[in-house]
Amino acid sequence: MNLKQKLTALTSIIFCGVFLANAVQLDPKVIDTLVMGNTEFAVKLYGKLKNTEGNLFLSPYSISTVLAMTYAGAKGKPATQMAKALSFNLDQQQLHPAFAEIEHNINRTSEATGIMIWSANSLWPLEKYPFMKKYLNVIHENYKADITPVNYKKDTEKIRLQINDWVEKKTMNKIKDLIQPGHLDALTRLTLVNAIYFKGQWLYQFDKANTKDAPFWITPDTSVDVPTMYAKAKFGYDDRDSLQILELPYKGREISMFIILPYEKEGLDRIQNSLTAKKLTEWTMNTSTKEVKVYLPRFSITSEFDLPDALKALGMKNAFIKGKANFSGMDGRKNWLYISDAIHKAFVDVDEEGTEAAAASAVMMRALAVPEPPPVVNANHPFLFVIRENSKSNILFMGRVVDPSLASQ
Repeated sequence: MNLKQKLTALTSIIFCGVFLANAVQLDPKVIDTLVMGNTEFAVKLYGKLKNTEGNLFLSPYSISTVLAMTYAGAKGKPATQMAKALSFNLDQQQLHPAFAEIEHNINRTSEATGIMIWSANSLWPLEKYPFMKKYLNVIHENYKADITPVNYKKDTEKIRLQINDWVEKKTMNKIKDLIQPGHLDALTRLTLVNAIYFKGQWLYQFDKANTKDAPFWITPDTSVDVPTMYAKAKFGYDDRDSLQILELPYKGREISMFIILPYEKEGLDRIQNSLTAKKLTEWTMNTSTKEVKVYLPRFSITSEFDLPDALKALGMKNAFIKGKANFSGMDGRKNWLYISDAIHKAFVDVDEEGTEAAAASAVMMRALAVPEPPPVVNANHPFLFVIRENSKSNILFMGRVVDPSLASQ
């Protein structure tokens, strides 16, 4: 039986296992631990990427997911470093089922609300390479990944286009050319990919008739005129620490965008430099509903990142080093496989009707991822924003707007 046949048989077996596993309810504390860890990682990673010029957008959830699939095969010191860098505060036996629960919840949201949201995973192993059944079992059970054996030794360009095509389809053509020429070569043994897509309408839409050009202050002394939307409705709102927090729910209220706006035109740096997981959680968990006047620029952002330097800076070093990486949980061979690259690309578009966002991440393994005046939220200067799945408080996307006149980054 060749590898493709083995994988096909394994898919049939695991499909039954997944069906039964979904009926098992995890301890909510386990899910809370994973979500808090993912939030910590989101903030830490944002801290390493914040010096990127201009607008910025990413899906920390997508990156966490693809690296969790990689972590499933890690052993020894590299595994310890990965757990610390990624804020994985659960053991392997709990971590992957917890990710499965979150993925199930994300993909279920679209059925309940009519919005479009899904997360999808795929593995692209070298055909006939002896990946361990135990590892493939974990990925199938918990991440429902498509597994497509390929021949990196024969035609890497064809494989690159094949993987990119999968990403494009899963992100409704919003993420293109994720993997660039040179990322794959004859020594590649495995590529792991996550793609996430979201499209939702605002619960309270902005009337296009109210959209007018208005100044957006890039610096205290420099502004650009951009199309600025206006709405007056009952939104989630809080005012603290010299900043305003605005919750803009999407239809169904299962997902929201949070705008974190400093009062000062130059206040974004202060927010970014002092940002912690605890603060971000407090800001997004403590809004109260009240009538608010909202001015928000339309914006569209595309961001791309090569992640190894940021991940190494977080302490995940050995996973990238030949001879020091240990992914023997994948193939049984210590110090053989290592991460050759980890990349991420994300897109967001915000207008009067709602938001469309997509992201994809890939890891390549190589052999030797009380009526009173309503408050006014006028986002006419740089601000931070997150898109959160509300039932688990899981951050799906995160970014900042410093110049909405820029179509992409």
